[in-house]
Amino acid sequence: MSKGASKGPVIAVVGPSGVGKDSLMSALAVSVPQLRVLRRVITRAPEAGGEDYQAVSEAEFSALAGAGVFSLHWQAHGLHYGIPRDIEDLREGAAGVLVNLSRAVLLEAQEKFGHFIVLSVTARPQVLAARLAARRRESEEEVQRRLARAMKPLPAGLRRVHQIDNSGTLSAAVNAALAVVQPESA
Repeated sequence: MSKGASKGPVIAVVGPSGVGKDSLMSALAVSVPQLRVLRRVITRAPEAGGEDYQAVSEAEFSALAGAGVFSLHWQAHGLHYGIPRDIEDLREGAAGVLVNLSRAVLLEAQEKFGHFIVLSVTARPQVLAARLAARRRESEEEVQRRLARAMKPLPAGLRRVHQIDNSGTLSAAVNAALAVVQPESA
């Protein structure tokens, strides 16, 4: 992309575990080829599955953070997460860059990236509980903790937040998100 190309927004996709953030992001990227998806760097074992991420050890993560590789980084659920600075390159000429972010860094991301949209993905509690149970990655106690956290509100002060209900079909959630990221075609 040329340096004169416009920068697309950073589109933060947030929501509780099991709500379908990764499925939504993948489907949006297929629907709109000009959308890009950023891979996070995570101190999670590569075989843990789930999203497409760059697995690193805690020592590697610390070295990357110390070298200034990340635009944002945070800790949650006993893991370290990082958003590489190359997100700025991905924004050049893009319709937007989709990135899975934590609620805890949304205000910082809004200040850092400027053109920033939050897609807050939700699902009814019983749908979320069934999805978490089906993936069999957490104990029943952890599922209950995740369900309790799912009710926490987003931080105050976010300028562009759009609720996307993913309780039903993925296509319905994708259509709702497309109305936000491509309003002229909705």
